Amino acid sequence: MGKIVTFGEIMLRLAPNGYYRFFQDDQLQATFGGGEANVSVSLANYGLDSVYVTKLPKHAIGQGAVNSLKYFGVDTSYITRGGDRVGIYFLEKGASQRGSVCIYDRAHSAITEADPADFDWDAIFDGAEWFHFTGITPALGSNLVEICLEACKAAHRHGVKISCDLNYRGKLWTREQARAAMTQLCEYVDVCISNEEDAKDVFGIEAADTDITGGKLNAEGYKSVAKQLAEKFGFEKVAITLRTSISANDNDWQGMLYDGTDYCFSKQYHLHIVDRVGGGDSFGAGLIYALVNDYSTQDAIEFAVAASALKHSIEGDFNRVSVDEVKKLAGGDASGRVQR
Repeated sequence: MGKIVTFGEIMLRLAPNGYYRFFQDDQLQATFGGGEANVSVSLANYGLDSVYVTKLPKHAIGQGAVNSLKYFGVDTSYITRGGDRVGIYFLEKGASQRGSVCIYDRAHSAITEADPADFDWDAIFDGAEWFHFTGITPALGSNLVEICLEACKAAHRHGVKISCDLNYRGKLWTREQARAAMTQLCEYVDVCISNEEDAKDVFGIEAADTDITGGKLNAEGYKSVAKQLAEKFGFEKVAITLRTSISANDNDWQGMLYDGTDYCFSKQYHLHIVDRVGGGDSFGAGLIYALVNDYSTQDAIEFAVAASALKHSIEGDFNRVSVDEVKKLAGGDASGRVQR
């Protein structure tokens, strides 16, 4: 099996302890995370040859980010070193009816000032099987749109499958900017990952009879969304996560995978959330793992949703679970009983 390459920005995450509000407590927990880095860690935990590509400063904070990936066995040999700062995000976890808050401090980070010449994509994709990126990375600047486009073209030349999580972030760019950039990039994508909001925000495609803020989802409407996305870009597969948000702590969680013929829905999980950040990334990683291992469409969506359900129970961005744990949950053991 070839290596799985991901590309994006890993950030320093600063968060108050527990459910404290910002500066209610005089301490902030410092960890690392970021969309594609979270995927890379999950894949390494699943035993795959996981390669993460980014640009980081040579100083101690940049090295700390590299070390956080190495701890899980991620290959960091293609990380370019340079620039002055690591991007930061501040997270205040929500509870009950108070939603979580994420504040970015990532302007002028090393990756946002990267140049296309920083990455030798032909070398990076030598022996690779899969490439994954998210819509967050091109949102960081026009230079990142160019770099992502070069990466996709190189992956395509090398016969590498490409997946993209649309991951629209309104704090980083406008819908018009996202649509222009992602329309270019998605021409190279084989597997598209979206949720109930991203398809609408980026491409204006939405499910009928859905009220996101009111917690009402029409699962049948997402068949139309997946089909429209696949027809627009020629995607081989479209995965959509379905989240019913009852409160900040309690969500119902499900997924759908369309393979051009069949629409397969996973079982639904009721989640009591410990940490929601990274939930979508864990879904993406679970899906990639299942697809590179030739799971059926139904088994692939069951594995991806189960992996993500487990992530919601874990503090921090990274999903610290094994293949066996995911298979156990996907197989129906959701009791949460003590393992002796």
